[in-house]
Amino acid sequence: MMNLEERIALLHSAVLAGSRVVFFGGAGVSTQSGIPDFRSRDGLYNQHYAYPPEDMLSRTFFYQHTEEFFEFYREKVVLPALAAKPNAAHQALVRLEDEGHLRAVITQNIDGLHQAAGSRKVLELHGSIQRNYCEQCGAFYDAEQVLALLAVNPSVATGGGGVPRCSRLGCTGLVKPDVVLYEEPLNSEVLDEAVREISEAEVLIVGGTSLVVNPAASLVGLFRGNTLVVINKSDTWSDASADILFHEDIATVLGGFLG
Repeated sequence: MMNLEERIALLHSAVLAGSRVVFFGGAGVSTQSGIPDFRSRDGLYNQHYAYPPEDMLSRTFFYQHTEEFFEFYREKVVLPALAAKPNAAHQALVRLEDEGHLRAVITQNIDGLHQAAGSRKVLELHGSIQRNYCEQCGAFYDAEQVLALLAVNPSVATGGGGVPRCSRLGCTGLVKPDVVLYEEPLNSEVLDEAVREISEAEVLIVGGTSLVVNPAASLVGLFRGNTLVVINKSDTWSDASADILFHEDIATVLGGFLG
C-alpha cells in the first residue's frame, strides 16, 4: 500500500505523461474555502429547515414559494460563495492549465471559485450564482446585483430579503439564477462539451464528489483513457476502477501536487 507522498508522485507522473488531462469535481473542492457541501454529516442536507433543502432548491418551490426560495438561496448559497476564496485545489488546477496539461475543468459547483482562481475553461454543469437573468426582458445581473435587488424589495411576509425584480425602466420581471434546480435539465451545450472532453481525455481526475448526483455523475463512466484518478474523502462507485485512489481531502492532495 503506497503512502500519500508516493501516490501524489504517481499522480504527478500520470499528469506529465498525458497530453489530455481533464478534471471533474464537486462540492468537496470548495469545502476548504468555507462553503458547506450537501451530503456530509454537517452538509446542507443534514440541517433542519422549514422545508427539506432538496425541495427548496427545486423548480416547483422556486415558483410556488419564491420568497422562501430566495431567503434560503441568499443565506445558504450566495453569501457563503461570495465570502469564499479559492483554495489549494483551485490553484493547482490553474497551474496545470497554465503549464498546458489540463484541458478543462468540469464542475458541479455553482460558486465560481474556479474562475476566481484563474481557470479559463470551466464547464459548469449546474450553472453559476454569478449569472442571473430577468425572465421578462433578459437583463443580466451578477450575484452582487441580485443581492442589491433583494435589499430594495424586502419581504413583508418573511421579514428578510424578498424577491429580485428587474430594475430596467418599465420592467418588473422576476430575476432567476442561472443555476440548475431540481426538476430542470442540464444545459445541453455544456453537457455535450463535457461529454466530449471526458470521452477524449487520457487522464481523468475526479475530485471532491461522491458521484451520486446524476446525470452529472454518470459522465465519469464515459472515460476510456489511460489513468483514472479519484480523490474523495468518502467512498465512490468509481473507486474500484481508479488507477490512483485518494481518500484524503482534495486540497491536501492537489496542494501537495503543487510542491
